[in-house]
Amino acid sequence: MDERSAAAAGGWAQEDAGPTVRPYAMTSGRTRPVRGAFDLISIVLALRSPAAHDGTSPEAAQILRCCRLPVSVAELAARLDLPSGTVKVLLGDLLDQQLITTRSPAPELAPPNRPLLEAVIHGLRAL
Repeated sequence: MDERSAAAAGGWAQEDAGPTVRPYAMTSGRTRPVRGAFDLISIVLALRSPAAHDGTSPEAAQILRCCRLPVSVAELAARLDLPSGTVKVLLGDLLDQQLITTRSPAPELAPPNRPLLEAVIHGLRAL
């Protein structure tokens, strides 16, 4: 079956197949970052612009360009059109090389206890 008949049958022609570098190739098969823990809402900021001679991958250089201003991991993944897991692994590499800084969301606070909520309600009613 040639490319035209494959496309007509609902298959992909070679030029329609999309990027040839798969996410597992970008991360060398790794599924977890070597450093750092990233939530989708973690904020990432590049500490410097990529230099042509610094040996970073094209994806890492693209991340550094996108992170000139603070950006969340989720938005970064959307901008790069990559799975968030792949972006997290690449961010871990950049963090290990001290090329980015991150800020994670605040830890969850314990829910207020019942006596405190009742005191607030009574105080509001007294107003």
